[in-house]
Amino acid sequence: MTEKIRRTQLYEIHKLTAKMTVFAGFEMPLWYTGVIPEHLAVRNSVGIFDISHMGRVIVAGPDAEHFLNYVITNDVSKLLPNSAQYSVMCNEKGGIIDDFVVYRLEMEKFLVVFNASNREKDYNWLVKNSKEFNVKIEEVSDSVAMFAVQGPKAEKTLQRISTEDLSKIERFKCGHTRLSDVEVFISRTGYTGEDGFEVFVWNAPLTKPDNAVKTWTAIIEAGRAFEIKPCGLGARDTLRLEAGMCLYGNDIDEDITPLEAALGFVVKLQKDNFIGKDALMKQKTEGIKRKRVGIQMIDQGIPRPDFEIYGADGAKIGYVTSGTFSPLLRYGIGMGYVEVSKALEGNIVNVKIRDKLPHAKIVSFPFYDAEKYGYKRKITM
Repeated sequence: MTEKIRRTQLYEIHKLTAKMTVFAGFEMPLWYTGVIPEHLAVRNSVGIFDISHMGRVIVAGPDAEHFLNYVITNDVSKLLPNSAQYSVMCNEKGGIIDDFVVYRLEMEKFLVVFNASNREKDYNWLVKNSKEFNVKIEEVSDSVAMFAVQGPKAEKTLQRISTEDLSKIERFKCGHTRLSDVEVFISRTGYTGEDGFEVFVWNAPLTKPDNAVKTWTAIIEAGRAFEIKPCGLGARDTLRLEAGMCLYGNDIDEDITPLEAALGFVVKLQKDNFIGKDALMKQKTEGIKRKRVGIQMIDQGIPRPDFEIYGADGAKIGYVTSGTFSPLLRYGIGMGYVEVSKALEGNIVNVKIRDKLPHAKIVSFPFYDAEKYGYKRKITM
């Protein structure tokens, strides 16, 4: 039996102007005007994405903090209300079940936002492991719309219709405001490498998407002065790749640990027991054998998933997990896993593209100059 294709609250808007595609079971915009113009709008000004397909659960109760610290690798006890952190959940072998962002709404109430492809898997994993904790896990994905407003002009765009001073919300902090008279929860987070916000429209069920439509339309109108563009999954993928961010199912999965994936900064081994801790402690002690790295093409060519990577001596040393032609940098970029001894920045490698072996080099993330682009940029727009 063919699984029914899902749609977000904004499907009727998207289908009017977007090239649609199916991703993680959802019919979503691939692009509106094109991947490159949408990508560059986010890097240089502002773009808006519908990300309502992502999974969202509320974890609440007296044991909420203790429970989350048991199922994730980061330390949620460090979060104050209205703050967030990036983290992963692991299986007992240390493999990544998913990566996501955790928001502390109140002392005993958290919001967890995870990948669309893992909505059911993650919810079931949380429920399965919550039995000995006094918590309630509520699936709210279909009643909450979610947009990402990203780029150096994101704050100015939203400020035009916000009742609160958004400059007071720092990176990985969040709060409540009204956008065009609709109550929203807003966080300074994103998946593009740029400054920006993710907007949660709470009262926007699939059966009555009025608030979602009103908020999206108001943001588009507010951003016209900055030439805002609605953006699809194509630009979302090229942007996250330029920033060196993982895509679940490509760059990370249950056979890859966060230490191998260069995500060790979200693994707090000093915490009390958490799922996967023993395996990660063992790997930390023994050392990893492979590492996720950036791949910048020197010769012409685009590295694609599963392409083999070879060292200077002709031996295979790894494989590509994600790759594209960078709209900003105008050359091929990718990421993948190589033997840890070959993972040094600046190492020259060869990527097997069809029957050729063009040169590339190992680089750090992000691929772009962080002083010119991204949330750390020093050049004001």
